[in-house]
Amino acid sequence: MIRRMHSPHCGDLVHVDVKKLGKIPAGGGWRKVGRSAGSRNARADKSSGEVDKYYRPVRGYHFLHTAIDAHSRLAYSELLGDERKATAAAFWLRANAWFTEHGITVEKVLTDNGSCYRSHAFRDALGEIKHRRTRPYRPQTNGKVERFHRTLADEWAYARLYTSDRERCDEFPRWLHTYNYHRGHTALGGQPPATRVPNLSGQYS
Repeated sequence: MIRRMHSPHCGDLVHVDVKKLGKIPAGGGWRKVGRSAGSRNARADKSSGEVDKYYRPVRGYHFLHTAIDAHSRLAYSELLGDERKATAAAFWLRANAWFTEHGITVEKVLTDNGSCYRSHAFRDALGEIKHRRTRPYRPQTNGKVERFHRTLADEWAYARLYTSDRERCDEFPRWLHTYNYHRGHTALGGQPPATRVPNLSGQYS
């Protein structure tokens, strides 16, 4: 039986996780154009060394780092180049600053047992914030951020045919803004996450 975690107010608990996301070769990936065409595009991309504005040639993976407030479901997320300890720690410092700007004081953070989250660098980045970890082999304990990543995959990452990795990356900030400020959330009675954050300005801009 899965025990659902309930947070009484914003900042009581923030879920943090990383999702690995394959980059899209120029011309489109196999999920949209088929395996044969997608493989040809990937081979052509690799041989040409087309440079993406985010990270080096368009091949390999992005690592989507996400922090989501358990009470409001307000999310901060970035596409980064790896999931190393220094990257995870720096991400958390930016995420925490963003939550602070939105009037949320984070009290606890929940992560899995990945090496980047067990590092001294991540511990130091948390400072006085309490760190909780999921039970081994129980990823559903971190279910809110897992659910966010599924929504993100369905509504942004694989929602339509992107002809390049740059096109999809450029769309991400717009999708994230829609998720936070405009998209209704079932668990919130059909309201967007921003409506559960007291005194948050610019909710519908």
